[in-house]
Order: sequence, then structure tokens, then C-alpha cells
Amino acid sequence: MKSDGEQRAGLLYGIGAYGMWGLVPLFWPLLKPSGATEILAHRMVWSLAVVGIALLALKRWGWLRELIRQPRKLGLITVAAAVITVNWGVYIWAVNSGHVVEASLGYFINPLVTIAMGVLLLKERLRPAQWAAVGTGFAAVLVLAIGYGQPPWISLVLAFSFATYGLVKKKVNIGGLESLAAETAIQFLPALGFLLWLGADGSATFGAHGAGHAALLAATGVVTAVPLVCFGAAAIRVPLSTLGLLQYLAPVFQFLLGILYFHEEMPAERWAGFALVWLALTCLTWDALRTARRTKAAALRLAAATAAAPAPAPTRATPAPAEPTA
Repeated sequence: MKSDGEQRAGLLYGIGAYGMWGLVPLFWPLLKPSGATEILAHRMVWSLAVVGIALLALKRWGWLRELIRQPRKLGLITVAAAVITVNWGVYIWAVNSGHVVEASLGYFINPLVTIAMGVLLLKERLRPAQWAAVGTGFAAVLVLAIGYGQPPWISLVLAFSFATYGLVKKKVNIGGLESLAAETAIQFLPALGFLLWLGADGSATFGAHGAGHAALLAATGVVTAVPLVCFGAAAIRVPLSTLGLLQYLAPVFQFLLGILYFHEEMPAERWAGFALVWLALTCLTWDALRTARRTKAAALRLAAATAAAPAPAPTRATPAPAEPTA
């Protein structure tokens, strides 16, 4: 059982992590005139540098030798690196192209996509409330598709890529910093090669727009790593149910930024679609909290019954057979 102080610290770490992820749309426009692909490549390169320094400081390298000896885990890390590359790239492009609200929708529907993938891929069984939430989420996507005149592909790509990333990470089962180090190590050479090609072609923006712009591009590593460190600190201090509630902070902040700061349009059909998504998430959260309470109550009843049970009567020990002698 964690102390109250540790749980409060964990809560603050969690709010910090999801708060930073929610406010990150304010950062990517600062990197213009760099394009989304160049920003993505810098994020990969500088993230490895930042995480490498952190691991050196913490002297956490034992996992690397073990990982190299497991080809299956290396393959899963490669899949995770590919999927998060898609997620990062689409997100950066969406924010810098004026689609912050649609990007936030991707992270709102991500829990629903994760549940759907659990049913389809892991053959998990859903409770009635979870089925209702998934069905409502599907209806929301249909409403938004009609409103947009096409499926909300940015939201769907972000949701499915992040859900796939989470599924793969669950199977890999290594720490957040270590996982990011392995993933960015796989991304590093292609990203560095692309940046060198841009430099040789004369179209790179790094260094061409002053030291401030170059520093901002280098800061993509910090922007990537710091929330992850805070998330890791929160995950070991607060219950999973609390983290599950905190995860909604990021898309809420992104949604509010899209409307209030970037002044994106919200026609009636988009409000209707978002309302259905929020209804689905409310149903999902209510079911998760109810299930957690029931599980805790059952555990307490079992512990009380075990404590109240009479001790078994002592039995006479059976003599052990004598060992044969030579």
C-alpha cells in the first residue's frame, strides 16, 4: 500500500504528464517553417539523445543485453517503433494543418478502440456497459463521417495506431524509458539519414532560421521524454483506475485549445458526434469504477472470512522413514 504522500505525488506526476500531452499542440506550430516530416525526424533523433543521457545518469543498461537476446521482443519493439512513427507524424501534421479538434477526437475514442481490439484480437469478453460504450462510439464515428463528408481519418489513424502501440507495449513489458530508448534507436538511422538528405538538398530548416529555431527543434526530445518520465512516476504510485481517469485530461485540453485558441469550427454535427463519444466514455468510466468497487469489496469480504475462519486442529506428525545405511 502506497502512503498518502506517495499517492499525492503520483497524482501530481499524472496530471503533469497528461497536462503536458494536452498542451503540446501549442509547441508544434513554433517549429514552422519546418514541415511535419522534418519535425518528426528531429523528434526521433533528439528523443534518443535525451533518453540516452537519462539512462546513463540512472545507470540502467542491464535490460539492453537481455533484449538483444530475445528476437521476438526485438520484433515487437520494431512494430511499436513503426506504429508510433505513424502516430507522431499524423499528429504533428494534424496540429500544424489546423486539425487540433479532430486530433483530440482520436485520443477520446482511443479507449473504445482498445476495447474493440481486445475483443477482436484477444477474444476478451465485454460486460453489457462496455458493449453499449463501443456501440455508442461507433455511432459517433458515423455521425462525424456524415458531418465531415468522409470518415474522420485523422482521428481513426491516431486512435488505432495508439491502441496498437499500447497492445504491443503490453506484450513487450519493459519500462517506459527503456522502451522509448529501444524504439528511437530503431528510428534513429532512418531519421538521421532523412535529415542529412535534407541538408544536402539545401531544404533543411535546422540552422537556417537562427539558433532559436534550431534549439526548438532539439527540444522535441525533451518534449517527448519529460511527460513519459512523469507518467512512469505516476504509474508506480497511483491505482490504474486513477490513471484511467487522468488520461482524459490530454484530449480535453487539446479539444479546448482547438476551439478557444486555434478557433477551429464546430458545426452542429461535430458537436453531436463529440457528445456521443463523451456519452460512451461516461458509460465506460462508470462501469470501470463500479467494477473496481465490486472487486475491492469482494477482496475485503474474502480477507474477513479468512481471518474469521477457525484454525485447523493440530495433527500428529508422521515419523519420517529412516534413511538406509550402507
